[in-house]
Amino acid sequence: MDYDIKKNELRHVAFIMDGNRRWAKKNGLPVIDGHKMGSQVIKKIVKKSLKLKIRYLTFYSFSTENWNRDPLEVNDLQNLLKFYLDSEVENFIKNKIKFKVIGDISNFSKPITNRLTNIIDLTKNFNDLHFILALSYGSRHEIINGINKLIKTRKKDIKEEVFTDFLMTKDIPDPDLVIRTSGEMRISNFLLWQIAYSELYFTKTLWPDFNSSKYQKAINNFIKRKRRFGTDPKLR
Repeated sequence: MDYDIKKNELRHVAFIMDGNRRWAKKNGLPVIDGHKMGSQVIKKIVKKSLKLKIRYLTFYSFSTENWNRDPLEVNDLQNLLKFYLDSEVENFIKNKIKFKVIGDISNFSKPITNRLTNIIDLTKNFNDLHFILALSYGSRHEIINGINKLIKTRKKDIKEEVFTDFLMTKDIPDPDLVIRTSGEMRISNFLLWQIAYSELYFTKTLWPDFNSSKYQKAINNFIKRKRRFGTDPKLR
């Protein structure tokens, strides 16, 4: 069943895409094949979200900790990222998808940073869907970086809305729903500030096996929840 997304205020869905390596091992395949299958899932999610008119999608693609993985896997991931960007740029333009990156991309190779910059520029005026890729991202680093920027302004009596303007997500609404695959039940340093009142959905499905119907199931689960944002003491 497809619910009325606008009525139920589901604007932003964020994904912790977990389970690519386990999927590859389970199927007797090289690790990179798990990541390749995972990238195909992203395309399905984007297509479904366009249909449902969900405006913001954030994908936790590469964390700051991922640099500590085997160098060969890191290199394969960078090559896959290049391939994905090259293959999807036409789709972004065709569907008026605005592309944005959060994270410190300075450690990526020049060909990748050039591609990222180019797609950001090509799609900067689009507004049908905002596609946010978290690359070399860590929420603690983001918060500390924001604090250091704030200190330099010499501002006093800092309020939440002021601090939010110093985060990488300053122009992005907080996620309404965070979906994590593979059965792990933790946040893993992802959008810690932004998900203070997000609904969390955990599934045992490995990311390469996540599909449109499983995505719809997560959305249906979200719709049935009553979001109180801590304002109804009678129901706590």
